[in-house]
Amino acid sequence: MKIYLVRHGEATSNLEHVYNRVDDELTELGIKQAETLANLVNAIDYDVVISSPLTRCIQTTNIINTHNKEVILDSNLKERDAGNLIGTPLENSNREEYWNYNTTLVQGEYEDIKDFFKRISNFLDELKKKDYKSVLIVSHSGVSKAINAYFNGIGDGYFLNKGLSNCEIKEYDL
Repeated sequence: MKIYLVRHGEATSNLEHVYNRVDDELTELGIKQAETLANLVNAIDYDVVISSPLTRCIQTTNIINTHNKEVILDSNLKERDAGNLIGTPLENSNREEYWNYNTTLVQGEYEDIKDFFKRISNFLDELKKKDYKSVLIVSHSGVSKAINAYFNGIGDGYFLNKGLSNCEIKEYDL
């Protein structure tokens, strides 16, 4: 099965450089990014779209789903829960450690990275059981980091710079 992983377009939290998992919307730039991506996605033959249920992903999905395929919302594809970091400036924490799979540093109350990666791993293991040839997944930067780990391993454990950019697309064979 081919999966095409897409990160949503720029959202207000991205623009403000704060931790997010809140249900924010795409910015004007995010809408334009999705419209540009729609041209690329139009050339892909996909069976279904599976999206995070958060608004920024649904908005991106609505723009890029040019073949009007079925859309399945899956809460497993939500961004890592930043807990008490939600809404705080990114520079107020050690982001390298926040995205370090092997960290022992605790900077607040948030979803453990190992639990988060396991959530995404379980989603992919369940997806393998489906009878799709090609799936378009619309989600978040953190989810793209966990999917990277699923396919490429944990390596050194540092995932800060291993996520997709807004409206970037990456293909995997599942």
